[in-house]
Amino acid sequence: MDTQTDKLAQLSPFELKDELIKLASSVENRLMLNAGRGNPNFLATIPRHGFWRLGLFAMREAERSFAYLPEGVGGFPRLAGIEDRFEIYAREHAGTPGMEFLVGAVSYVRDQIGMDAAIFLYDMCEAVLGCNYPVPDRMLRSAEPIVAHYLRQEMVGAHPFTGTFDIFATEGGTAAMTYIFNTLRENRLLSPGDKIAIGMPIFTPYIEIPALNDYRLDIVNIEADPSQGWQYPASEIDKLKDPAIKAFFLVNPSNPPSVRIDHATLERIADIVKQRPDLILLTDDVYGTFADDFVSLFAVAPQNTILVYSFSKYFGATGWRLGAIAVHQDNVLDRAIAALPDDVKAELDERYASITTTPRDLKFIDRLVADSRTVALNHTAGLSTPQQVQMVLFALFALMDTPNSYKAAMKRLIRAREHALYREIGVGPTPNPDDVGYYTLLDLADLSEKAFGKPFAEWLLANVEPRSLLFELASESGVVLLPGGGFGALTPAGRVSLANLNEADYAKIGRAARALIEKYWVRFSDQKQG
Repeated sequence: MDTQTDKLAQLSPFELKDELIKLASSVENRLMLNAGRGNPNFLATIPRHGFWRLGLFAMREAERSFAYLPEGVGGFPRLAGIEDRFEIYAREHAGTPGMEFLVGAVSYVRDQIGMDAAIFLYDMCEAVLGCNYPVPDRMLRSAEPIVAHYLRQEMVGAHPFTGTFDIFATEGGTAAMTYIFNTLRENRLLSPGDKIAIGMPIFTPYIEIPALNDYRLDIVNIEADPSQGWQYPASEIDKLKDPAIKAFFLVNPSNPPSVRIDHATLERIADIVKQRPDLILLTDDVYGTFADDFVSLFAVAPQNTILVYSFSKYFGATGWRLGAIAVHQDNVLDRAIAALPDDVKAELDERYASITTTPRDLKFIDRLVADSRTVALNHTAGLSTPQQVQMVLFALFALMDTPNSYKAAMKRLIRAREHALYREIGVGPTPNPDDVGYYTLLDLADLSEKAFGKPFAEWLLANVEPRSLLFELASESGVVLLPGGGFGALTPAGRVSLANLNEADYAKIGRAARALIEKYWVRFSDQKQG
């Protein structure tokens, strides 16, 4: 690999992607296939129709308020009689896109969740109009219980779960991640030099952020084993018994192997938490909704776990920036803050004194909200109200879909793409019941050995820098993949997103990958004969 290519290969995979795109686009009239993006090319249409239909109803409500002003001035919706007016509106617009869903949503909220339908409609109309600050600033009163029901369904499922949890609506999972790191630092739950464990491989920012000068954390890798279907071996999980490790961060299902943690490993972590009740767990479960019978770490160790979830991938809503942080109301974070030395408590009292007269009673999740707006702007914190409306409608769409038809369609779509990719490569990955399939890692050593035997695979790894194959693939075939090493994968591999291209495109990528392997097979054969 030349010096320039070597420099580029040191970049974060998301920055390197731009350089690979330049190479892939360098041939005129050649179609570039960018499988490096995690952004899905599918989206949920029904809850979006519901959003626009709700917006039109809310506009009618606003125009009723100041009807005597003809200059395009409206007012806030009015609670009195809003449910009756909605029923009239629904009859008038029966059969229009989104109307049936919206009627069903109001009924579900009233009959299944037990909320007041009129208050729900009023809150959603005011929110979709964006005419008021988010109140409460952590999450709207009608939004939090609905999203809580959704997270219980998708993250906990049938697993026993006692107690309740609070939710902070954030600008996507990335904002959630940023806020959590910041508040853990500000409240001395993590300090420079502290040890944290990271489940590897993982979404790259979880590797990069702890090393920043802002945090300077000492990282202990918990390595997933590809030979065990990308599960964490017991010996790796047992590293968490070390009392010096203050927190364990992981993505589940993993990125990029796209494998959910099996139940035995979840229970092993839960058992360690019983031995180490001080251990903080952070699980990013954005891909959990693509798994079969998913159970989050939040379900098995709720008092120790911070749950991060994003609506972006499952609903095709990366542009909406919809994320959530969930924390059990009885949690290790609040206990750790209460146990801080008196001098540290005094510093934190001063930090939060402008927003409460009893700063020591301020819960961790509410400190997150305050810190997200540098405390002084806490009164304007919170995800924008129209965003929260769309989040609520996504959640209700999933809750109301009792046959799970949307989820089945998502799984079918992604798994057909995976099949097309490996069909054209000519060899497939080892079957894995925990594979979610949102991403796949094209493991150079594994595929080469399956295609042409172990001697060839060993020769290839000894003679070719794995990262250079990504540049070669981009230059020769117009195919862009991300380096698995950038996510902490120990095997030479390229990450393929199975979400952002069509099935025929993945077949083309498979053929390009096969052609690259065959090219080196010819070189290997020539050397043997020579």
